[in-house]
Amino acid sequence: MRKWLLGALLLLLVAGVAGWLSLNQQQRDIIATMPTNADILFWNQDQRDAAFRALDQLPLIAQSRLVEAGETVRPLPIGDPLTLEGALNLDAYMAQQRGSAIVVLVDGKVVLERYGLGFGPEGRWTSFSVAKSLTSTLVGAAIADGKIRSLDDKVSEYIADLRGSEYDNVTIRQLLTMTSGVDWNEDYVDPESDVALFNAHEPTPGMDATVSYMRTLGREAPAGTKWLYKTGETNLIGVLVSEATGEPLAEYLSRKIWAPFGMQQDASWILGSTGDEIAGCCIQAATRDMARFGLFVLGGGAGVVPDGWFAEAGAPQFVTGRPGRGYGYQWWTYADGAFSAGGIFGQGIFIDPARNLVIASNANWVGATHEPSVIARDAFYRAVQAAVDARNSPEG
Repeated sequence: MRKWLLGALLLLLVAGVAGWLSLNQQQRDIIATMPTNADILFWNQDQRDAAFRALDQLPLIAQSRLVEAGETVRPLPIGDPLTLEGALNLDAYMAQQRGSAIVVLVDGKVVLERYGLGFGPEGRWTSFSVAKSLTSTLVGAAIADGKIRSLDDKVSEYIADLRGSEYDNVTIRQLLTMTSGVDWNEDYVDPESDVALFNAHEPTPGMDATVSYMRTLGREAPAGTKWLYKTGETNLIGVLVSEATGEPLAEYLSRKIWAPFGMQQDASWILGSTGDEIAGCCIQAATRDMARFGLFVLGGGAGVVPDGWFAEAGAPQFVTGRPGRGYGYQWWTYADGAFSAGGIFGQGIFIDPARNLVIASNANWVGATHEPSVIARDAFYRAVQAAVDARNSPEG
């Protein structure tokens, strides 16, 4: 998402970092041969395999801020193994997804857990746009804390540098639902798209890089009338939360959720060029802790967000053009009441309140939005739902 300077001299400088030493020699060699102007969207498969587990562990390549865990760990007890019926073969599915991790919780218990690509429960994998759903949750926390008055407030009331731009007429709710009407190109294979360029933007001095870029954009539709996926606007949400709370996102996430809810490992959040968290991307976390975040959501937010927040955030606010899929407050929604966080290359948290089900998964798909892998993952979600239904039936 941002440009990564990866020359051999730089790698020598970081060789003493503990995270760098956690990579095996083959992974270090792969990263060492990457072009110095390589953008993460255009890394090859081997490069992604090596780097997705270590972005935050190479501090001179990608600066990050710690999301501290607390002293008490929320247990994830082992439940009865879930039997997946029908044609789904888990080994074949993991291979097709190029999966690095799957953790399935039912009633708060681990009923399925599998790892691949040399990854394991002690590792931390990058989230990509799964971070969007955590960022939107921090909006709920800021409302509960009285730091944000209303979702119907204008965005530029909180981000002064957006005043005079198209965001003067955009509400926080419209940012959350991706309906600002501001023009944007999210084409992951186009090196000239907004999503490929905005993190490398040379900002106006003293201004957040995302704000500096987004304030120049024009309008394509009236605010609130058209849904269009825009990572840059999630980054604006992050700036807004930080401005409202007076805290960096990573610290606010730690204080409100990560530490009190009992995440097992510290996480980290990758920073943009001007030192703010890239709110639409790149939380490096253990898959089990992402599953714990799913439990936080299932429980309604443990008093951290307003009552009913997730019932609203996880409900379809707008249609997306994909059959059976809507969009809530930075969550993808399903017709059966489930909702999910999703990130490019196969990252996800699937939440089904009706079945008390959470599925956290990480992968390295062959492409950022590889449609066969999207279809296969949706089929896996349905297979798990069916297995839970079979277990809960009188004959189960």
